[in-house]
Amino acid sequence: MARHELARFLRDRREGLRPQDIGLPADPHRRTPGLRREEVAELAHMSVDYYTRLEQARGPRPSPRILDGLAGALRLAPAERSHLFRLAGTSAPPGVRAVRRVRPHIAQMLRRLPDTGAIVTDAAYDVVAWNPLAQALLGDDLGRHGNLARRRFLARGHAYESSSAEEFGHIVVARLRRAADRYPHDTALTALLGELRTGSEEFRQIWDERPVHAPGHRTKTIDHPTAGALQVNCDVLLVPEDDQEVVLITADPGSPSARTIRRLAGTAAS
Repeated sequence: MARHELARFLRDRREGLRPQDIGLPADPHRRTPGLRREEVAELAHMSVDYYTRLEQARGPRPSPRILDGLAGALRLAPAERSHLFRLAGTSAPPGVRAVRRVRPHIAQMLRRLPDTGAIVTDAAYDVVAWNPLAQALLGDDLGRHGNLARRRFLARGHAYESSSAEEFGHIVVARLRRAADRYPHDTALTALLGELRTGSEEFRQIWDERPVHAPGHRTKTIDHPTAGALQVNCDVLLVPEDDQEVVLITADPGSPSARTIRRLAGTAAS
């Protein structure tokens, strides 16, 4: 447990909050910045003495329940909450469920990529956002059959032939195994894994292999039904606070595939 770093972190976050941030009226006569210690303690459902000792690096290791209370009281973002748990020498408990909303600025970014197909997937491989070019490249049913694991293993929706189909199967299973560990109480994820186990022998075999894959750069050939074979690059950007991935699909500049993708983009935009 990093007592002094934890104490400094708590003080910094307390002093960075304003009374109105927690529903209290603004008080111009306050002598110190931010909230008072007793206000944080009340919000976190703990004694003022205990909280004071934590801020003074004199307290015992706080329990996960105490840390969760402090994270809520100090209005910590998910990354800050994880940092708080690390400073206390423990792991943050898993989330309740995968985040299935997309942040507005991420959705807006997709619309500003005219020659790039882009999708956002959550931890369970649901496509939670996409742009028109991605739909043109991957199938016009992304909105109806937008789970890539079901498309890959259960043939739900359009799944164009790809040179990376086998590798992608291992990538999907590796990510779903991570999601199962992080969100053991997510009923939608549990149902998805049940479907995949029941409906796909290949999925069961890969699951038992316990594959490990990190997101990054990959190349593949997509056998598009109207545009033919497309040589594309797939690059993944992480949205760690929501455990989501942005997949960017491009072609090498000046290549025949790039010219074809530009035509598809024009058609999709119109």
